[in-house]
Amino acid sequence: MPAGVCHSDVTALDDPGWMPLFPHLPRTMGHENAGVITEVGEGMGQWNVGDRVGLAPVMGDGDALGYGKWDGGFGPRLLATSDNLVRLPDEVPFELGAMATDAGLTSNHAIMAVGGAKDGMKVGVIGLGYVGARVAVLAGAEVYGAEVNPETQKPADEIGLAGVADSIEAFKDKNLDLIVDYAGFGTTTSAAIETLAEFGTLVQVGMNRLESTINTHRSSSTQLSIKGSKSGTKQDLEGIYELMKSGQLNPPMNLITQAGIPGAIDQLRAGGVVGRFIALYE
Repeated sequence: MPAGVCHSDVTALDDPGWMPLFPHLPRTMGHENAGVITEVGEGMGQWNVGDRVGLAPVMGDGDALGYGKWDGGFGPRLLATSDNLVRLPDEVPFELGAMATDAGLTSNHAIMAVGGAKDGMKVGVIGLGYVGARVAVLAGAEVYGAEVNPETQKPADEIGLAGVADSIEAFKDKNLDLIVDYAGFGTTTSAAIETLAEFGTLVQVGMNRLESTINTHRSSSTQLSIKGSKSGTKQDLEGIYELMKSGQLNPPMNLITQAGIPGAIDQLRAGGVVGRFIALYE
């Protein structure tokens, strides 16, 4: 069972503001998971031993895998419910299936379902995650990326970006209709407000900082909309799996062992990592 290592894992460990998400300790973390069903409980007759599945990290009421009352995938086995399970197509490898459950699902939900990215729209992406930018490009949007890590900027052509820079403010002249902030460093949120076109929309996803100071005069005078987005739905995950199955979505990954998880967290904490860390169990 592969498990993705997310920057949220770093923030959860380092920021006391995240502790309310852990009402029951100790807790095994790991909220990006895929694998094979080994046992079927009562009321789960639609599933069979041997089924390939991804686990959508359902949020709310303490149900998030690796946070509230459920252990996550940094252990070799976990408990899932019908609220979590999504069938993983045979054509999609388990490691891709795992990373799609958060890096894919959350990104897709924010930019497509909440942000409404579509053909002809001008879109900015802060914190250049491959999936969030790529799905908007595939939808026909003109996408600009903001990313401070030069290594993460390199796949810009592969993703199909119209431009990439260190800050989203480099694209003030592009009249962006939508900006999705996957980074959430406070300053990135403020920069999005300064950059959006009139009647534009900011979708806030990243929570690397839990507060931001923004220009309220500009947000009011240009009649901006500010929306939050957290996780997503099983339908979002199914959509990502279809794109992966078609070969149109193949984000970079770094495969590690379970023993490599602490080191991966340290590398994420230091910054500069390109691609998702995916821990594989022997």
